[in-house]
Amino acid sequence: MPLMDVAQGQHYPAGALYVVATPIGNLADITLRALHVLQLADVVACEDTRHTARLLQAYGLRAPLLAVHEHNEARMTDAVLARLRAGQRVAYVSDAGTPGISDPGARLCAAVQRAGLRTVPIPGASSVTALLSVAGMTAGPVTIVGFLPPRAAARQRAWQRCSALNTGLLLLEAPHRIDTLARELATFGTRPLTVGRELTKQFEEVATLPCAAFAAWLDAEPQRRRGEFAVLVHPPAAPAPDANTAAVSPEALRVLALLRAELPASSAARLASAITGAPRDALYRAALAQDPS
Repeated sequence: MPLMDVAQGQHYPAGALYVVATPIGNLADITLRALHVLQLADVVACEDTRHTARLLQAYGLRAPLLAVHEHNEARMTDAVLARLRAGQRVAYVSDAGTPGISDPGARLCAAVQRAGLRTVPIPGASSVTALLSVAGMTAGPVTIVGFLPPRAAARQRAWQRCSALNTGLLLLEAPHRIDTLARELATFGTRPLTVGRELTKQFEEVATLPCAAFAAWLDAEPQRRRGEFAVLVHPPAAPAPDANTAAVSPEALRVLALLRAELPASSAARLASAITGAPRDALYRAALAQDPS
């Protein structure tokens, strides 16, 4: 069976927005479904018409292009909705990767869904999933942070929010700010970090190391500051079981957590002990483990 026949065998409804992932560096990383949809679409909405024109030309495709990017997404949404209501197939692509994941597209998809129209994902390349797939992280939730704000005050506020999370952190960074990110990540100490540089490209590099060693890793090779970065800070390790708190019942811990949301650790432990009968000192240690601050 010819390869493209595999893609053609699926139904592609009219009046739908197709969210199409495109390569993040290696042109071979486009899917057969993506090529078929880009060929089938009545119009391709895109982040940058010049970039997308070159992309389509690389695959021997031609299609009308419509600029829809972060600066005009709200205004151009009406134009896209009009085309969908007229029964057109609209494909949306960002400059690279999967739209809506640290790229424009989320507002457009939300508007299409609110209008009762269909959105169809055409999955493919993404630096987020590419890095996660080789990070060796066996468990734990991950928060996709994306690009941190460049301005100092906003960036500090973002770090305050990130530092309070008990999850992994997936960050994206440009080469001119990677040294700043390395200094910020040093505060996580020995917590593991997986960095992906120039993912899918010729000089791709992936390494796992302690957060505190990231700056030294960059210094080891001058070319390491070139290219785009995806960085995964692994979730914090679960605390070792405490023999003094192991006997505290799940119900006592639940009561403690409710009290801890409103009270200091010592007060929460004292009240939880009075309510449940669990040892006060054990509950106090559990309160500190729930919130080391």
